[in-house]
Amino acid sequence: MIEYKTAENSIELQQIIELQAINLPSNISDEELKQQGFVTVKHDLDLLTRMNSPYGHIIAKDGDKIAGYALVMLKDFADEVPVLFTMFERINLLQHKGEKLGNTQYFVMGQVCVAKDYRSQGVFAGLYQHMKKCMSPHFDYIVTQISSRNTRSKRAHEKVGFETIKTYKDDHDDWEIVLWDWG
Repeated sequence: MIEYKTAENSIELQQIIELQAINLPSNISDEELKQQGFVTVKHDLDLLTRMNSPYGHIIAKDGDKIAGYALVMLKDFADEVPVLFTMFERINLLQHKGEKLGNTQYFVMGQVCVAKDYRSQGVFAGLYQHMKKCMSPHFDYIVTQISSRNTRSKRAHEKVGFETIKTYKDDHDDWEIVLWDWG
């Protein structure tokens, strides 16, 4: 039985890092990348630990094993991951409901991943529903960006309720910034 909760200790955070590593593009085939999706950013334990406070990362657990995770990344961490700095700049300038997002209460979902054995079983949606339960009292929106090549992730985010608010291209990829409005 899958339990959704916030990450509470270094063992759980280490399991997030291990699941993340398995799903980096450098560790999967091109075929798997297209069919199953991938994660883009590699975090270290120190950063993941600091990001886990004051709001914990959301995890799906099956016994002692992590089946999936969704990382909470507050605006305060914009400078911590250089590859995400421009994403935060873009998000802050975007408008939603006539207001700049930088002037609203939003946070970034820093990364979501479901272990292979748990895919297509509702874990992705379960992670986001638990995230909404924990975070909606404090935030109006959750925002993230998805590589346009990651079609599985784009479809899954749409099913949960995200809408694309901006597309752009950088030196590495084509991106979609998506937002889930909890208002």
